[in-house]
Amino acid sequence: MYAPPFNVENDPRKLHEFMQRNSFALVTTRADGALTASHLPLLFDPKAGPHGHLIGHMARANPQWRQVEGEALVVFSGPHAYISPSWYEAERMVPTWNYVAVHAYGTFQIIQERDALLEILRASVQTYEGSRAAPWTFDESGAHIDAMLKAIVGFRIEIRKLEGKWKLSQNHPEERRARVVLALSEQPDENSQAIAALMAEELP
Repeated sequence: MYAPPFNVENDPRKLHEFMQRNSFALVTTRADGALTASHLPLLFDPKAGPHGHLIGHMARANPQWRQVEGEALVVFSGPHAYISPSWYEAERMVPTWNYVAVHAYGTFQIIQERDALLEILRASVQTYEGSRAAPWTFDESGAHIDAMLKAIVGFRIEIRKLEGKWKLSQNHPEERRARVVLALSEQPDENSQAIAALMAEELP
């Protein structure tokens, strides 16, 4: 991922937190010289291996899992917002886009064992239902479970490298960034509000 030095984020704590908060990611792999990508919710285990593991599942009907060559690239996308040159109140500015993203590179491994698949489903339900006021109960004794498990394929990605990019106008003076924060905070959309908050954290 292209990232000038002032946009690079290497803090594992921040990268891990971002991946868990933005867990619906783009999983890209290569097979027979062609790229394939799927949008999937992922679970992150920071304690597995030196950089952690990503765990997920996809439909068995999805051909992506059948032949994966080399590494997988997983893209986690966060808030993003258009930045108007007028906000900088300076000459020779150009339109740009501020955003936050993490790229994870690693080895893609298939999981098809029944107990392992069941554990992936169990962990997924706990992760995404646990904080709800009235969480849905995953009935593992139901007759439909075997049919559900036969319809999916699990996978694990052993992360080899993480790259973080926090593009938040860090290459501009403090007063310009403050003006952008103010302008973004006045926008009605959630992305602009989120980028404003992240930029404000970077200000003294």
